[in-house]
Amino acid sequence: MWSMIKDQLRDYPERLKVARVLIENGLSAQDSKIFLNEIEIPPVRIARVAGVDRRTVNETLKCIRENPELKMIFEEIRPAGHSLKEIAKHLNLGVLEITVVNAKSPGILSNAAMILNRAGLSIRQAIVDDPELSPEPKLTLIVEKKIPGELISEILKISGVAKVSIY
Repeated sequence: MWSMIKDQLRDYPERLKVARVLIENGLSAQDSKIFLNEIEIPPVRIARVAGVDRRTVNETLKCIRENPELKMIFEEIRPAGHSLKEIAKHLNLGVLEITVVNAKSPGILSNAAMILNRAGLSIRQAIVDDPELSPEPKLTLIVEKKIPGELISEILKISGVAKVSIY
């Protein structure tokens, strides 16, 4: 998906910045407006985050509206939902963050889930970064309680895992 968007906007790096902000935040573009679900977001807010001016945001919206491939993506995209990662500590939840060698390696999520299951830990939430959008994609698992440190060595043995953090 991201490679197609980059290809369509390759001559307009500033518009690509706007597109990245929309994609990373799950913001949809409908007609000449930007939405977070049903909430309209003013173009000036997107401009600030993208580091461009408001006119660039409006030109990006026009480009999306006029390009059937871009329109299909940006009209339908939605945010993935809430993340418990930032508040896990306050909720006494455990966070396991796995950085992978190759995001296309199969079995990382399932093997990590099996290790947690064997330790009697239940996964409350799994968040996976899109390898096309993230330079260092991570798998983040939020579990029902703090994760014992001894699981780190076991998780590091999973094929394709580069780094493990627990907090």
